[in-house]
Amino acid sequence: MSVLTATETTETLWASDATAQRLEELQFTLNEGACVQAAASGRSVLVPDLLHSVEVERWPIFAASVAEQTLIRALFALPLQWGATNLGVLDMYRTTAGGLNRAQFNDVSAAVDVATLVMLGLLTAPEARLDQNQGQDASNTGGDEHWLDLSAGNRAEVHQAIGMVLVQLGVSATEALARLRGHAFAHRRLLIDVATDVVNRRLVFTDDMA
Repeated sequence: MSVLTATETTETLWASDATAQRLEELQFTLNEGACVQAAASGRSVLVPDLLHSVEVERWPIFAASVAEQTLIRALFALPLQWGATNLGVLDMYRTTAGGLNRAQFNDVSAAVDVATLVMLGLLTAPEARLDQNQGQDASNTGGDEHWLDLSAGNRAEVHQAIGMVLVQLGVSATEALARLRGHAFAHRRLLIDVATDVVNRRLVFTDDMA
């Protein structure tokens, strides 16, 4: 499950296993895939066979990377949407090709509706507004209602790296993120790993970098 933020990045709230986490990191690194398409369109993206699907022609690099690095064969991405509000995307995968039957799709849709309502309730709760307005540390409240803390995930390092690269190159945040993604793609690495090197000053971006 990924939540959308006000920037071009996303935050993974929860991944069921290492494969799901890898899937999210690949989509985040390449900025393409079923999750990205579902978030942009507000519509479900159902790919019953990742190796033989018309849909994956829209993101061939992502499809090739998933096939090379994981055993995933089918992908299903459903937006967490309430009216015109798009909060994020629920990604699912299976290691065998095949679509969702009607009963499975209905079950997944019901789960998406519940997750959307929970997230919407957390984002509009008085405690959440208080934390946003006063900058309080949600961890001090001791309540589980503050699990939606985007500063706690590993994507915080990416945001940090974006800030460092924009200073190093004198570019916008959007361009800094593009440079980070380009470097990750060129060196066949995950974006989070490149960001970690930048934050730890093992990697410094310059104008003449390839």
